Formats: sequence, structure tokens, C-alpha cells
Amino acid sequence: MENYKEINKEQWNQRVDPHVESEFYDQPAFLAGKNSLNETELALLGNVKGKRILHLQCHFGQDTISLARMGASTVGADISDKAIDKAREIAAITGADATFVCCDLYDLPQHLEGEFDIVFTSYGTIGWLPDLDKWASVIGHFLKPGGKFVFVEFHPVVWMFDDDFQKVGYRYFKSDPIVETASGTYADRDAEIKTTSVSWNHGMSEVITSLLKQGIQLQDLQEYDFSNYNCFAHTEEFAPGKYRIKHLGNFIPMMYSIVGIKSF
Repeated sequence: MENYKEINKEQWNQRVDPHVESEFYDQPAFLAGKNSLNETELALLGNVKGKRILHLQCHFGQDTISLARMGASTVGADISDKAIDKAREIAAITGADATFVCCDLYDLPQHLEGEFDIVFTSYGTIGWLPDLDKWASVIGHFLKPGGKFVFVEFHPVVWMFDDDFQKVGYRYFKSDPIVETASGTYADRDAEIKTTSVSWNHGMSEVITSLLKQGIQLQDLQEYDFSNYNCFAHTEEFAPGKYRIKHLGNFIPMMYSIVGIKSF
């Protein structure tokens, strides 16, 4: 779909206000100093003090600002102008060493200069992108030689199911764009918004191969039988901050993570 960028930008613009106000993102606690990053990505990132970090598809900036609070100098990028406006507002309030760029991810090299020690992206990001070779080329463009790519994402097996997790409704592998219209949002199912979205499924081999083509060598690959977020139907919290689909238990992977090092 040629206009997928405009459609997705609009749906993310609509989501900003209900997300900022939601219990899911818990903005009051964040402003009071809570780190929005999970143990999963914190362990993969390691000590970020003094590092220059590029955060792709940063939404309204909580994770970008959390990394800055940990001592990094950060840049967040996102397609939603409303989200970036909010991120800049929050960075000013918190005094974080975080700046933000609003553009389509594929166009980021035309809007940002320099190399980074770490490129980071997480949770519900690549599904909005039709071409992972172009995605990986942006990562390779900004990573300095020896730099680290850290990626945590929902597992492609999750996206095979229908929204009610009752049956397999989608291909594991990339196929035609998935166009959906929905009310509410994952952070507030009762939010009075109706959005249309365009997305694609990407299998793990597609993800890994796109990175290898850019000289990003795989250092670590993990799969997890839980989600760090309560953003799916029929979930149960089996441990603090860890969720599974109740009737599927630990039978399916729900997240995966990749750490790669740029070799050239």
C-alpha cells in the first residue's frame, strides 16, 4: 500500500493522548523517576553511561528518556509528529539529555547525522515496516564499527493468531499487508478512538538475514515464553510484570531478543 505511512502516522497520532493518560504507561510514576525499561532490555543493554544511543520508533519518548537518565546521550526517532512533540515536552520537563527527530524511519539518514554506540528498538516496531532490508540498512548506517544493536520484539508466532487467540489467522511469513480497523488501543481498550492500521508479519529468519547483510553479527538470540506487557487478550500475570495467554500457557514464544555487533 503506497499510503501506509500516512495511515499509520495518523493512527499513532490518535493514540498519543490516551497513551500518555493511561495506567499502562503510568506517566505520573515516570515523571517521578520510574525507569520505563524492563529487566529484559536492561540486561541486554548493559552499562549505558557515557554511550550515544539511537532509539528507533520511540513513540512519546519514555524509554529514550529513561536511557538518558541512566547516563546516555540519546536520540529518539518516530513518524508521529504528535508523539515527538510530547517527547520533547517531557524531555524539557525532566531535563534529560535526549533529543528527538520526527520522520519516517527509512528517511532518518536524511534527517540525522553521526554514529552511535548503540542502536535500540523494542516491542511492536518492525510490524509497521514492509521492507526489513531497508530497516537494517538504517541500523547499519548509524552504528559505528563495533557498535551494538539491541532489539526486543514480540515473537512472530504471536502475530499468527487472531486477536482473541482462538485460531491461527495469519501467515508466519511476510505476505500481503494486513489492514485493520479497531476501536480503542492496547494501552486503553476503552479509549474513544477508532484507527486504521497497515502492518506486516516478519519471520525471524527475515529479521536475522537483513541484519547479517549489513555486517551486524549475531551475538545473542533469546526467545521468551512470556510478554513483559499486558497488551493482549486473555492474559494472566503469572509472575510480577510477566504475562501469558491464559489458555496457551507457556506453550508458545511471546517475545524474542537480538544483540548484534557491527563488524564493518
